[in-house]
Amino acid sequence: MAVDFGSILCLVLGLSVIIASNRTTARPQRGEFEFLPGEKYNCSSVGEVDWSYDEESRESRCLHEGDTVSNDTDDLKIGDKSRGFSFVNMVESMFSAVANGIGSFVTSIIGTEKNFKPRSPRVSYRNHQLIRLYPNSQTHVNELKELKEAEPEDVKFWAEPMYNKTTDVVVGPDLVSEVKMFLRDKGIDFKVLIPDLQKIIAYQNPKMSKEQREDLVTSHGHSMTWKRYHRYGEICRYLEYLAFRYPSLVELITIGHSYEGQPIKMVKISTGPNKGGEAKPAVWIDAGMHAREWIGSAVATYIVSQLVEKNSSYAKLLDNSDWMILPVANPDGYEFSHIGDRLWRKTRSNHDEDQDDSRFLQLVNHYTRWLWGKCEGVDPNRNFDYHWGEVEEGGASLDPCHETYAGPRAFSEPETKAMADYILANKQNIRMYLTLHSYSQMWLVPWGYTYSRPSDYWELASVAKKAIGAISKIHGTDYQFGPSADLLYPTSGASDDWAKGVAGIKYAYTLELRDRGTYGFLLPASQIVPTAREIWAGIRTIARLITCNT
Repeated sequence: MAVDFGSILCLVLGLSVIIASNRTTARPQRGEFEFLPGEKYNCSSVGEVDWSYDEESRESRCLHEGDTVSNDTDDLKIGDKSRGFSFVNMVESMFSAVANGIGSFVTSIIGTEKNFKPRSPRVSYRNHQLIRLYPNSQTHVNELKELKEAEPEDVKFWAEPMYNKTTDVVVGPDLVSEVKMFLRDKGIDFKVLIPDLQKIIAYQNPKMSKEQREDLVTSHGHSMTWKRYHRYGEICRYLEYLAFRYPSLVELITIGHSYEGQPIKMVKISTGPNKGGEAKPAVWIDAGMHAREWIGSAVATYIVSQLVEKNSSYAKLLDNSDWMILPVANPDGYEFSHIGDRLWRKTRSNHDEDQDDSRFLQLVNHYTRWLWGKCEGVDPNRNFDYHWGEVEEGGASLDPCHETYAGPRAFSEPETKAMADYILANKQNIRMYLTLHSYSQMWLVPWGYTYSRPSDYWELASVAKKAIGAISKIHGTDYQFGPSADLLYPTSGASDDWAKGVAGIKYAYTLELRDRGTYGFLLPASQIVPTAREIWAGIRTIARLITCNT
């Protein structure tokens, strides 16, 4: 008998609507916010889609044979316990048969699902505006928090609204007029920083032709430059080149694999044990935890290049310290920010299977997710197991659709778990933890989860201020120093808090790199080298201070 696929699809659609309606009652409705008294605007709109094909998207994603890890979430593991007859069981069995029918139908057309990864159209930010808000009263803050919590699709906050602190927000073209009217009505001052984000995105990263790449490989042995932002595959190949070219200095370590199976590559730079045969104190640096913060990964690779390719200039530093550098802590998200959504922040995981659903609900979720997609990803810098999931102050969210989603549990992400496992295994040697983020030009110290300060705060401050002084001597760039909660906003489950509070690393810092909002996350590639030079000067200064006065 022929399968009526249309009927099956209608059944799935109907069931998915029922399930979706039941499962969204615990969170506020998305897409509506009262911008003006007495009027409601539907804030969800379909943005313009850029269907252009990206030449670079054909590039290798740094998956090597033997490195790939299968992440099959398709085969649902159901308990074998026998159950008596019930209507629910019958419906589940019926739906299972329907689901299997859909699976067979799809497989006959496109092959097995685990090998099928449809190309997502690239998100366009044409005519999206970056607006800076100036709330100067607690009432203003409350109004903005209500707007943020309503989560209209075309209004994205880049920072938590705080009293007497600026807040940057991206507004889609369909809502720009309404949001500005709302701000004027509430008496909140604002300034348009970027009138069209897509133009800045197009300008940010210069293209590199195939011929230019080949010329670089011929002349330098690799295609890395610091005149543009590179894809993850290029970064991995550069690290592999260094490990091959400098085997006595560089060890390339795969500390784990991402949700999508990409190797998480960390480079250890060491000249070996000290004169006494003991391991030297080490400096840990990670970057790229938030996918869209490209400047962090660029600075991390620059530091690697300085320590390795110009090692003779830093002989004394290398004699007294080892370096563990993870240039891209979130490979899946970083790659997606290049080929899918430039402003993507989180990982690319999907944790629907972690929810305590029946087999019936799991099957519905499985196929509705395949058809329409779900809210993906976790904020890795809210996923560490130290004061994880404390959301009262607004620094983390338990909503999977939120940009600061903390995950279903601490270390739910293989990326954060891999980092933590490696750090804990080597914590006796790691003297300093640095994580590179952007933007704001800040040198942040724990704690993030509370406004209280660690007992050794002034020691941490004294050392960090010397680094900030070294930064300012290069280009005159000014960095603020202070606790994360004071200068930015409270954050729970952050990596620097975990590094200090759990791993016991005394000197734990977060660096928020350039700039202060002119470009925000879209810092032009022309600023990579100036940013990297000044940050490297600061890091060298602090490394010398804490690794025995070199």
